[in-house]
Amino acid sequence: QVQLVESGGGLVQAGGSLSPSCAASGSIFGRDVMGWYRQAPGKQRELVATIDSDGNTNYADSVKGRFTISKDNAKNMVYLQMNSLKPEDTAVYYCYLNWVRVWWGQGTQVTVSS
Repeated sequence: QVQLVESGGGLVQAGGSLSPSCAASGSIFGRDVMGWYRQAPGKQRELVATIDSDGNTNYADSVKGRFTISKDNAKNMVYLQMNSLKPEDTAVYYCYLNWVRVWWGQGTQVTVSS
């Protein structure tokens, strides 16, 4: 059984930074893709960024140049450095793992005040 545990969300003013992280536990081996999605109130869950075992990254256009995703394969951890945050970045951020199947974390709230 795989579990994803996020940490590092919170409240920040516009222009500030946050750096949530996610730890995947369980017997994970081989190639995988980890990343982050987010869901704002009344909206569908959307991609933020993903990274594979080779370090290839994919970002939503809305976060390019502001967010950076990184991954520690040995520790099964994924990180998201979020800079220049905007009020429209406010959402619950979910950790994502695609390995055998898709796994989701419980979510961490990110609130950006104007």
